Amino acid sequence: MNSIERTSRKVRTGVVVSDSRDKTVTVSIELQFQHPKYGKIVKKTRKLHAHDENSEAKVGDTVKITETKPVSKTKMWRVVEIIERAR
Repeated sequence: MNSIERTSRKVRTGVVVSDSRDKTVTVSIELQFQHPKYGKIVKKTRKLHAHDENSEAKVGDTVKITETKPVSKTKMWRVVEIIERAR
């Protein structure tokens, strides 16, 4: 049997903006990139739904999420760790 290496998965850091659903959190991620024509730094916010098995993350927490196989229609990310708790 051949050893197949798993491709590296995307890892993002963001802030939990909603935890109202069971085992699901909504994470807001801020992307920064340079505009291709004008060179200005542009900020874009993206909301992702992430699977939180033990429902540990709360609103305001900074979390690290990673890409995973689809858990549901909108969830393709899961919470890896809680980096900083909200006060």
